[in-house]
Amino acid sequence: MSNKKDSQKLPKQAWHLVDAKDQVLGRLAVRVAELIRGKHKVDWAPHLDAGDFVVLINADQIHLSGKKWEDKSYYSHSRYIGSLKEAKAKALNPEVLIRKTVQGMLPKNKLRDKMMKKLKIYRGSEHPHKAQNPQGLN
Repeated sequence: MSNKKDSQKLPKQAWHLVDAKDQVLGRLAVRVAELIRGKHKVDWAPHLDAGDFVVLINADQIHLSGKKWEDKSYYSHSRYIGSLKEAKAKALNPEVLIRKTVQGMLPKNKLRDKMMKKLKIYRGSEHPHKAQNPQGLN
């Protein structure tokens, strides 16, 4: 008796449409990471990539609570001495801000890059994925 799951038995990957208008960044990122990872499905397994595609629109209208637009800092380092770079949340592109937040909520393994390719982020309400017929979330 085998307990392994075949890749052919994976459920069909659905497309979800998420509107980021007037939503807090962290709470939005939790919902998106759960959909991308597939934890909302009955047959979820941590070693499989059975998540759904997510189309996120109105990325430029997200909110950060408190004074995080001015206070929140994002750092990058090239591992050379003195190369630490700091960027405030206000200076970052909204797509990059959402992508970094969602990426931090996914597991740090080989599946993360594959899962992140399922996230499509757009500033306005128009997106080129109408043919996939994404379903809106409540």
